[in-house]
Amino acid sequence: MADVTALIVRRRIEYHGLSALVAGLARIVYGAAAPVLRRFPGAIFLSAVVAVVVGVWAHYLLFEFVDVGLIGNVETNATEAMGWFGGPLTLDEIRAGLAFQSVPLAGVLCYAAYPLQYAIVRDVVGMGGILGFISVIPLYSIWWERKVAGRIQSRSGPMRVGGWHGWAQTIADGMKLITKEDLCPDSADRPLFKLAPYLAFVPAILAFFALPFGTYWVFRQLDVALVFILAMLGVEVLGVIIAGWASNNKWSVYGAMREACQMVSYEIPMGMALLVPIMAAGTLSLTAVGDMQSGGWTTWLVFRNPFTFAAALMYYVASLASCKRAPFDLPESESELVAGFHTEYSGFRWSLFFFAEYAAMFVVSGLCVILFLGAWYSPLPMSWAEGLGDSLPARAVKGVLFAGPLWFVTKCVFLIYVQIWLRWTLPRIRIDQVLYACVQVMLPMMMVILLGHTLYELFVPTGGIVWRVFNVLLSLIGGVAAVAMVVVAVYGYANRRRLVGSLGLELLPGS
Repeated sequence: MADVTALIVRRRIEYHGLSALVAGLARIVYGAAAPVLRRFPGAIFLSAVVAVVVGVWAHYLLFEFVDVGLIGNVETNATEAMGWFGGPLTLDEIRAGLAFQSVPLAGVLCYAAYPLQYAIVRDVVGMGGILGFISVIPLYSIWWERKVAGRIQSRSGPMRVGGWHGWAQTIADGMKLITKEDLCPDSADRPLFKLAPYLAFVPAILAFFALPFGTYWVFRQLDVALVFILAMLGVEVLGVIIAGWASNNKWSVYGAMREACQMVSYEIPMGMALLVPIMAAGTLSLTAVGDMQSGGWTTWLVFRNPFTFAAALMYYVASLASCKRAPFDLPESESELVAGFHTEYSGFRWSLFFFAEYAAMFVVSGLCVILFLGAWYSPLPMSWAEGLGDSLPARAVKGVLFAGPLWFVTKCVFLIYVQIWLRWTLPRIRIDQVLYACVQVMLPMMMVILLGHTLYELFVPTGGIVWRVFNVLLSLIGGVAAVAMVVVAVYGYANRRRLVGSLGLELLPGS
């Protein structure tokens, strides 16, 4: 017994020593970076965004150069291919394909370009990008949710950590969670208790593998991408149910059972809503559906007819329940169930549930953008960009003004903002009201919308007078709504000091 106690004490000392080391390093980095960040916050933020965009674009151009500039132009000799896995090109062939062979670093560039011939290397790079993006989205969304909540409640939200509007608060919380001790109740089912967070987090990551950010910006082109993403989002509920049951806590079980009822119920109208744009497009390929909407604002599927417009609204409401967002956040309602299904979790495993929720928020928003809101295309017709050419500056202009991942991410972030906005505006409803709203309201309405769209596609010719009238009217309604939101946002920002509450006061000094 004494040996076991000594071992536990030694492990705790080692654990807390590691925590102290991480905290000390973080303090040093923060002390060195805080003065610069406090003085140039806006410039640093914009520079970081531009650097990320340019870095991702550079990877794409590098892969394109290997495919087109090297493999496409060099006569290969597979019998002399070098490397463990073989390859289309040898090092000499790569050097022959370089336009700047006289540069001293040409040999280094050959060795750098050689691995990019292999799909497995590109997959590793792509997976790294996806994991990095999934890590950034929750960090930004959690900070943003706190700021939005603060503004709605007439307060400032996080302001101190990081020196500029509390930008580093989420990073500080993440470091705290990583260094916290991972607790497991004595009465819990330990293997399942530890497995549950990963069953919730991994499906959200897999959904990103088939989610296109642009015509060529997708990890895997799948003809059934929509079915794959919906399947991955459906697996997430298993992690929630297992977490509640394995915790051996009645509040956790209640939360898990609520999640099971909610997911099973709302997946039906959500899937039916997604059938409407799929019927209009005639394909399950998300890339093909997105490319159909390249003709500008009026070609977005949400404005195609009244039934696609209604289906977009129904899908967005159902997606709130799918992501456990208010007013459907019954599985983790803190006023009733402590913390719901993750009551017994702490530290890193607890953070995985949060990461999974915000990643799923982006995925459902991405589906809404691709299937209804023009995908990665801007409101400007892509035909306007035909005279720009294919040079690097022209492609950059096209990516900023007409089409590209920036437009896709911007639209997704706006829909995430609406989810946050609704959370701090609408009250939580009871579980019986949640199920009533689905079974007796949304499901019958969605059946009518699906049937109406089927008849509309059969009897209303595409491009006819009736079709164009509805398309123009819905496009005008959408345009007026978009302009109204911009006007309200500008007015609110201009008069932010006149609002009631602490927002009418000056913010913290130096922030």
